[in-house]
Amino acid sequence: MERVPTPHKAKDNGATGMTPKTDQIQIIPNTRPITTYTKRGLDIVVSVTALAFMWPLFLLVALAIKLDSKGPIIFKQKREGINGNPFMIYKFRSMKVHTETSGVTQAKANDDRVTRVGRFIRKTSIDELPQFVNVLLGDMSVVGPRPHAAEHNQYYAEKIRNYREREKVKPGITGLAQISGSRGETETLEKMQTRINLDIEYIQRQTLWFDIFIILKTPLTLFSKNIY
Repeated sequence: MERVPTPHKAKDNGATGMTPKTDQIQIIPNTRPITTYTKRGLDIVVSVTALAFMWPLFLLVALAIKLDSKGPIIFKQKREGINGNPFMIYKFRSMKVHTETSGVTQAKANDDRVTRVGRFIRKTSIDELPQFVNVLLGDMSVVGPRPHAAEHNQYYAEKIRNYREREKVKPGITGLAQISGSRGETETLEKMQTRINLDIEYIQRQTLWFDIFIILKTPLTLFSKNIY
């Protein structure tokens, strides 16, 4: 449940960069029918359960957002999912209504665009909870690589080896990268490469039980000093 950085601000420390095609690998996801059906079944059960039990929290957050600042309760943004297909992702709005003039800009420490309520729901990842609706719609899975904006994908695909391999599965609300500490800012290409490596590892290891393990571990990793 991380925040994706503005591409042009990612720094190249020499550890990554344009990678020769010979370093590219092709990942073959687990597409056996039993795996596909059980994963979708888990997505539906977890999402319906979460929405059923969390609706009082949703109402409280919605009220807090409305009282705190002007604008819609839900923030919608186009992201790229499986096979690069675009979809609209849902979040609780955590920033003041504003117009981006230079692409999608990542929140920074003491960012004055973030509202008072927004600062809390971002720190606790409560802003991501509406994505259970995305899961029910079939655009996302509970577990998988986090979805990025199209402009970010285009930028990193040219600089991070095997970057596009992460698009062979549905994006997720949480994932192996998130529970492994690869959350928050990725201000260097090296950090993004680490995250992509974890995404690829997830795709290679994906099973029902691995998904359950990641879901159970996620609440223990929700708080991060790198999330603003």
